[in-house]
Amino acid sequence: MNRLLILTTDADDYSSLLRDSHLHDLEILSCSRADDAREVIQNCTIVLGDPAMVAAVLEHARSLRWVQSIVAGIDPLCEKGLRRDYILTGVKGIFGPLMSEYVFAYVLALERHLFETRENQRNKSWIDMPYRTLRTLTMGVCGLGSVGERIAQTAAHFGMRVLGFKRTPAGCPYVEKVYTGPSFGEFLESLDYLVVALPRTPDTNRLIDSAALSKMKPSAVLINVGRGNAVVESDLVDALRDGTIRAAVLDVFEQEPLPPDSALWELSNAFITPHNSALSFPEDIVQIFCDNYRRFLDHRSLHYVVDFERGY
Repeated sequence: MNRLLILTTDADDYSSLLRDSHLHDLEILSCSRADDAREVIQNCTIVLGDPAMVAAVLEHARSLRWVQSIVAGIDPLCEKGLRRDYILTGVKGIFGPLMSEYVFAYVLALERHLFETRENQRNKSWIDMPYRTLRTLTMGVCGLGSVGERIAQTAAHFGMRVLGFKRTPAGCPYVEKVYTGPSFGEFLESLDYLVVALPRTPDTNRLIDSAALSKMKPSAVLINVGRGNAVVESDLVDALRDGTIRAAVLDVFEQEPLPPDSALWELSNAFITPHNSALSFPEDIVQIFCDNYRRFLDHRSLHYVVDFERGY
């Protein structure tokens, strides 16, 4: 019999869905706070939960064999010094569509001037504003994992020219050209939209700095749906203030929640959301867990195993 601990603020929802799944040889326990899990986790072989909460009690999990994350950001469990004597699996295939919706909600809003049009409505002003069609624009996707590939697919659907940047030179569907390493500056030069969909790793840290931003067109827009460490926020503030780039859409930040004293709050060309471009819907995560649990019982390789060193 395996003992599963569900550790997330939505623990009751996950517990209900998993009990309805009737998985064999599985005792299900749940906690919605890490403080309540220290005793419970001791004899659990499996944990399904939020990586930050799991990391807080990881040292108490004496029988742990497998952790299934409920979110894409598994970096709290990849920190140096934490134990790695278990299998960690991530989540793929469900956040790409959600993040793609988020990205193109803002692309279309900016290109069709929806924010300005709404303000004109409030002022009862009938102003016809010219716009660009997406098929004349170039999108660069930085990070071509499952999320980046889905964003590239949506861009291609709209007829956009799509360029990509990734660690390895392998091609990607829907992407005209893939850039790597020292060609990053060349990758940035022709973009109308730069979408950053990178995990948190040492290689991605502070990738978008003043030097990178200076390579972009003044009309370009930065959209970050990956991790906040990829963008140097002080450099971005300067670039938005002096017109180095047109605007930034930001769902992730160096510090979250974004501090009240951050200059980003006050910039009219910065669009800020509270890290909600892709929420974890329990019904989607449970499907991944159930598939992996059956593989676990059968001693087969699990889907989406994380490399602790790479961080993804």
